[in-house]
Amino acid sequence: MAYAAGIDIGGTTIKLGLFTDTGVLKDKWEIPTRTEENGKYIFSDIADALLSKLNTMDLGLSDLVGVGVDVPGAVLPDGTVNKCVNLGWGVIRAGDMLSEALGGIKTAVCNDANAAALGEAWRGAGNGADSMCMVTLGTGVGGGIILNGKIVEGAFGACGEVGHIPYNDDETESCGCGKKGCVEQYASGSGIARMCRRKLVSDGRDSSLRGYDAPDAKIIFDEAKKGDAVALELVDDFSKVLGKTLAIISAVIDPELFVIGGGVSKNGPIVTEGIQKYFRKYAFHASRDARIELATLGNDAGMYGAVHLVLGE
Repeated sequence: MAYAAGIDIGGTTIKLGLFTDTGVLKDKWEIPTRTEENGKYIFSDIADALLSKLNTMDLGLSDLVGVGVDVPGAVLPDGTVNKCVNLGWGVIRAGDMLSEALGGIKTAVCNDANAAALGEAWRGAGNGADSMCMVTLGTGVGGGIILNGKIVEGAFGACGEVGHIPYNDDETESCGCGKKGCVEQYASGSGIARMCRRKLVSDGRDSSLRGYDAPDAKIIFDEAKKGDAVALELVDDFSKVLGKTLAIISAVIDPELFVIGGGVSKNGPIVTEGIQKYFRKYAFHASRDARIELATLGNDAGMYGAVHLVLGE
């Protein structure tokens, strides 16, 4: 049996998965991400962890078809990583560096949101969809676009940066990207919490949210499910931002499916139901029936996508 490895590099941890060459996940584990000295140890740490796992399974590098890796930054079509600030990387050839650490093995490199989209399209909620947009709602808002079964990376590796679509010209606070009024400032987990803080200051109504020191997105959605009026309004505001944003995306790429992933998606159907309502309100009439569904692979989506990429399926 042949195998492939999927590597999901995050700012805190690196997730590793060993798959069969048919896409079955056999084992997964994590190691810390060492970002000191501009992330110089990341590739050697991955190589050591992978070789150790193979050894425990009486396997070697010759049993691997290849290694796919996703990174939290823009990746150019030739595999060049165009900076990963939270890893300490500048512009590097990540695939070549990992291949060198693993004796010249075949590698493929992808942006993390694109990898998650590929994973969901291959083995998750998007299975069978030829055109799909995945939106990940976590600390920020990421995205990945698949058309004709293939990921679209863009000329500068930035295709799918849903979180940085400009939404509000009147915003006074800056987004992490340096602009003001990005979608991410209203629809990410941190953005929802930010809007809650604003609302509790400007709105004098009683709310169960006032019983928490710093309500996060989960608390806000939980209190909305219990019927708290302020929490329900916050969820509705979030839904409008995402619904309208997806309608804009739909007018450009017209996908059959939107998949919603990331930590915020774990709040369940209340997320997709609200987005769907506003999507249908704002979308061009021909695109209104696009499906909006929750992701199913969770934190493993990136590994699945990276493996899919290196297998060339």
